[in-house]
Amino acid sequence: MKLSGVLLAWAIVAGLVTARAADWPQWRGPERSGISQETGLLKQWPAEGPKLVWQIKDLGDGYSTPAVAADRVYVISNAGIENEYVRALSATDGSTLWSTTIGKVGANRGPQYPGSRSTPTVDGQRVYVLGSDGDLAALDVGSGQVIWKKSLRTDFGGVPGAWAYSESPLVDGDALVVCPGGATATVVALNKATGDVLWQSALPEADEAAYASAVVANFGGVKQYVQFLQKGLVGLEATTGKLLWRYTKTAEGSPANIPTPIVGADMVYSGASRSGGGLVRLVASGSSIEAQQVYFDKALPTSIGGSVKLGEYLYGTNRQGLMCVEFATGTVKWQDRSIAPGGVCYADGRIYLHGEKEGDVALIEATPEAYRELGRFTPPEVPDHGQGKAWTYPVVADGRLYLRDLGALWCYDVRDGAAK
Repeated sequence: MKLSGVLLAWAIVAGLVTARAADWPQWRGPERSGISQETGLLKQWPAEGPKLVWQIKDLGDGYSTPAVAADRVYVISNAGIENEYVRALSATDGSTLWSTTIGKVGANRGPQYPGSRSTPTVDGQRVYVLGSDGDLAALDVGSGQVIWKKSLRTDFGGVPGAWAYSESPLVDGDALVVCPGGATATVVALNKATGDVLWQSALPEADEAAYASAVVANFGGVKQYVQFLQKGLVGLEATTGKLLWRYTKTAEGSPANIPTPIVGADMVYSGASRSGGGLVRLVASGSSIEAQQVYFDKALPTSIGGSVKLGEYLYGTNRQGLMCVEFATGTVKWQDRSIAPGGVCYADGRIYLHGEKEGDVALIEATPEAYRELGRFTPPEVPDHGQGKAWTYPVVADGRLYLRDLGALWCYDVRDGAAK
């Protein structure tokens, strides 16, 4: 191959890597941390907010956060309670590429907030989705055709929480990890290609599925899946599903455990709004692992919108506002009413905050020094939330900010045109 051909090949590879790095292919981004590696974004917003590229008003109901991969946007919505579906959109203009029904809306034990919940997980040529009634499916990204399908309720005797299934499926290598809940298969790992069972873990507490999504952690050379179930935070051995440790404090008194756990080295943070936020350190004890509480406080980040860990600091919200907390000690560096509580993500030195109450959006400098707001706006034609709120998380992908609020989806250009 000539030198020019070699350079061209490397350029193509580099372009593909860059495109993948700019994607937001699953719940809370590439690493499930709420963090984007993108740069060259606006450092401050104009008074009217960033440029609106396109807007959809008839997406369908629900609270599913979008996933963005390879110039496509994937979101789960519902029309009434009999039709919950996945829709693939063009990231260029928001036009619909395909739509596939996966089941009906899961029944709530109360009348509140029926609708889609989970974020799709895009992995190569497949997108994995979990409907609120427990319908788990692998779809072809190009056509939306169903490749395989399972029911967490009927296939695994699943027991969801009071507000239906809300978890976003985790893909780890060849495994697809989800939590049916219940006594026979509290957590399962499936072959992502076929849906066949790799293992199923029947936890002794027979936990219900809660509303958080699992993350991967490594401690002492052992890969594990960390998940916040209804009765507590757990770590399961990735290869077998064996229960390694459990921590219950942040689940006590909480009817809904929602925020995704935050992992940092040998420590894990969890929180729920009716209980509080707490950090545990994982300590090897012979052949077992013990989760030792480092701190617990009711006034730490606990909101539905989750938190992000940036270096030594945790940024998240509670009912009193957005706050910056020293991760290892729980010491609060600052707190501001802002537009919190709300969903958070991070990109290029900034926190993106989507407020629950009014659907407003704010840009905040990610610094432990002080709260520094760098822009705020309200998307046009915010829908009436009824009993619900704007619970979806903001997404930053390929220089764009995506915001979903019930049937509305907005796409904003947040690239800094002046950046070199």
